[in-house]
Amino acid sequence: MDRFLRIYMNDQLAMGVLWRQLARRTRDENRGTAAEPALRKVASEIAEDVETFRDIMRRLGLKPNPVKAGLVIGGERLARLKPNGRLTGYSPLSRFTELEFLVMGIEGKKQLWTTLRDIAGLGRRLPEIDFDELIERAQHQRTSLEPLRASAGAQAFGTENSPLSADSDSADTEP
Repeated sequence: MDRFLRIYMNDQLAMGVLWRQLARRTRDENRGTAAEPALRKVASEIAEDVETFRDIMRRLGLKPNPVKAGLVIGGERLARLKPNGRLTGYSPLSRFTELEFLVMGIEGKKQLWTTLRDIAGLGRRLPEIDFDELIERAQHQRTSLEPLRASAGAQAFGTENSPLSADSDSADTEP
């Protein structure tokens, strides 16, 4: 049983590292936009969540698998090469896609905290970890990003003008 928990925890740690990297990149790419304050806060909180998760692993005596985390970071960097509608630079589609992935990750994190608390029994094994607070914080992150995600999507798909854009140029390379 602990073997499966170790594997699960290492898989989830790798995903947490991925979301942390994505949150930092999204924050950095959105400096000077209306999204910056929320992204700064969410990126900081996601980094804290990863450290909380590492602490849970330490308390359980589980060692992180550095190979999994390294592979995820490499994959995240490769994903930056995917077409985004511009030859160079950040596009409205980039912003929307990154916000969409962050929201998905936050939803997954809420499920993770619930699984650890209830199904894996860590709420009983580690009563000093406030899983309810972690779930609530994830919900706040989701709530703060949702209007940004919706606005970025509308801008990317041409259904509204959005204040999220730091620049108004259009260097589109695809229709």
